[in-house]
Amino acid sequence: MAYKVMGLAAGRKDSNSELLLKEALMACEEAGAEVIMINLRDYNILDCTGCTACTIGMSQGKNVGCVLDSKDDKKKIMDVMLQQDAVIYSVPTYDLMPAANYLRFAQRSLAYETSFLETIGAIEHKDRVAGLISVGGSTRSWQSMALEGLQATMFTTDFKVIDMLLATRVPAPAQAVLNDELFAKARAMGEHIMQAVATPPEERKWLGDPDMGWCPNCHSNALVLGEKQWDGVYYPIECQVCGAGGTLEKTEDGKWKFVIQKDGLYKDRTTVAGRALHLDEIGETQGGFFMNPETVAEAQKRKMKYVNKVFRGID
Repeated sequence: MAYKVMGLAAGRKDSNSELLLKEALMACEEAGAEVIMINLRDYNILDCTGCTACTIGMSQGKNVGCVLDSKDDKKKIMDVMLQQDAVIYSVPTYDLMPAANYLRFAQRSLAYETSFLETIGAIEHKDRVAGLISVGGSTRSWQSMALEGLQATMFTTDFKVIDMLLATRVPAPAQAVLNDELFAKARAMGEHIMQAVATPPEERKWLGDPDMGWCPNCHSNALVLGEKQWDGVYYPIECQVCGAGGTLEKTEDGKWKFVIQKDGLYKDRTTVAGRALHLDEIGETQGGFFMNPETVAEAQKRKMKYVNKVFRGID
């Protein structure tokens, strides 16, 4: 049976994001994959309302889904996406981070948190891989959160990122086609996707540029100073994307590198086990709140001070 590969674009029609994505997908198709492709601009995706119905259900061990699923196209896309062996995402960045239409789509995925749904037996585990393409008009300086922003949306639905491509300095529609190196990298991504899906899940690994990013675990370029977490866990330095913890150490040639400490992958968000620990946090913070009627009543009482305060808006 052929592997299933899906392409998801979020940019202009027949422009850089779509063109690079199609090059990667063509490599998959030529290797025998069953390929489909969508552009989010063709679908209606509503904003997450922040109602927290999905996480309230999770804190009670229930799968309640998303309250918006019957009102837009999110569920229709997810029902297909979660059956794929691989998905390649290609998203423009207009100002440091992924485009808003993609983030709107991704931020509705919490109701599809696979580690939770697998835990309660709502779905069976499926190993999936992903390739990420980000396209922008400047150098990485103005795309500094682009790939990292995309990476941060992969965990919820359990996609293992095996390659990433940052397409820089292509601001004009279809300008990327003049850069043969970019398209060679896009084709290589498609080849890497097919290599990954044909590899046993426990042996799958990063297939992109081995020197990409600060973090040796997820290859992101985003590190932050650590703070004590809700359960007391502390790392001096954390990867902002995967949550790996460790320190910065100077190498013999005078450069700095991020070294993950012995227990630094305890909360690795790229794994089901790591994300399951966050579900414990949801149960502790949100679940604990709603299970205490006195606390809920006190919050409602204090809230009224601000509910009753109304400022003038824009006429």
